[in-house]
Amino acid sequence: MRLHPMHPAAWVLDQLRTEGWHVKGLLAFTRASTLVKASRPGHEDVVLKAGFGSNHVLNELESAERPAAYGFYWYAQMTDAERALTREDFRHEMEVTAAAGASDHIVPLLERGSSERFDWYTMPLCDGGNFRAFAASSKDTAHGLRILADVADGLHCLHQRGIVHRDVYQENILIDRGRGLITDLGAARRLDIPRGPEQRGPEVHWPPEYLTGYHQATPAADVFSLAVLIYRYLAVDIPRLGGRKNLGLIPRPLRALVAAGLSDVAEERPRMDELRDALRAEAHNLRT
Repeated sequence: MRLHPMHPAAWVLDQLRTEGWHVKGLLAFTRASTLVKASRPGHEDVVLKAGFGSNHVLNELESAERPAAYGFYWYAQMTDAERALTREDFRHEMEVTAAAGASDHIVPLLERGSSERFDWYTMPLCDGGNFRAFAASSKDTAHGLRILADVADGLHCLHQRGIVHRDVYQENILIDRGRGLITDLGAARRLDIPRGPEQRGPEVHWPPEYLTGYHQATPAADVFSLAVLIYRYLAVDIPRLGGRKNLGLIPRPLRALVAAGLSDVAEERPRMDELRDALRAEAHNLRT
């Protein structure tokens, strides 16, 4: 594909082409990264994520070209020190994704590399979209619960490897051949190393402890976020603080685990494998 030469993403695509990639489509272009559908000669298509986005690219353009670049007035340029930190963060993302290892329900890292300006890694192309699109279009509740159970299994595998995802929400659940897979470990942290700011939030899918201890989030944070997704999917509502009036729409015994998962107290939440098993059991009940 070819973008307008003044689109900031065009610079990233040009760099990838010099690395031997055939770029077939731009999937996402954000402040800090670029996702494309790409392939090597003779190989299948993959998703390539480059740790280089609009904030970086504008620094690469000639000063006379910058005002014409798409989005110039909406993106803050980064200092060299800030760009170095974001590159360090992206390398952490690659390392954690590789450490997540082989799992049926985590999008794996296939290949990684570096160029002068940025790093990149590739993932399999998941052709079923994300869970937000699925929830908006599918009436098959049993299938939706199986997808969420798959995600719970992937998160359980992360937790067993000492990794907390910290950003479980609909767009970070991909669907491939009917299976659910968790992706995007950019916010993940290892349990033995505090990471990130002490405070983050609020977001509807984030637990309350992010307001005071985001840098030390535990697996219970991922349980809360997945419970939010289950509630939104089955109760067709957002579980606001003190307002979970539609819990009755969630079948027992899954209802009790979701309610516990939404607790403000991390220690009161169930384990991820308990939530996984309950999701699978309810999906089976709906099929029989």
